[in-house]
Amino acid sequence: MVQVGLVVRPHGLRGQVVIAPDTDFGDQRFAVGAQVWRQSGPGLSALTVAHSHPQGDRWVVAFEGVTAVEAAEGLRGVELRIPEDARMPLGPDEYYLYDLVGCQVRTGAGVEVGRVKAVYTGAGGALLGVDRNGAEVLVPLVKAMCPEIDVVGRRIVVDPPEGLLDVNVPGRPGQEREAE
Repeated sequence: MVQVGLVVRPHGLRGQVVIAPDTDFGDQRFAVGAQVWRQSGPGLSALTVAHSHPQGDRWVVAFEGVTAVEAAEGLRGVELRIPEDARMPLGPDEYYLYDLVGCQVRTGAGVEVGRVKAVYTGAGGALLGVDRNGAEVLVPLVKAMCPEIDVVGRRIVVDPPEGLLDVNVPGRPGQEREAE
């Protein structure tokens, strides 16, 4: 299962919720009749979309059977998921960000950097969190710094500016150390 959204909070008094989407395909994922799943105890339970509309960069959604603010409050913080095989097909040179986790990272010269342990997203764009000898190095996920991404081969070639790979690595320049 892959996450497609997070219930942020209730919206109004009739059971609607605000969803922060983790998908570029909100029109399909939150369309009337679409199903998403949530963790419910040891298993999963389906939620069927009864009504939805985008609101800024979020979605306001009503699920079948959730008709009161109290029921909507119980969904606060719930991760909404779909089966991995239900993902939307992508074009050439496109990938899902979570598919980058676990990829080996090397420079164009063949120097091993580490393995992607997380992908962070925000207003400034996406960053690869690369585990480099136990320290995390953040590499902007832009074509200029990541000229080659091979999801199938599980490798990423990076072309970082001088010093970027030394940030946060203990004992390297740029790393502040606590006074001993």
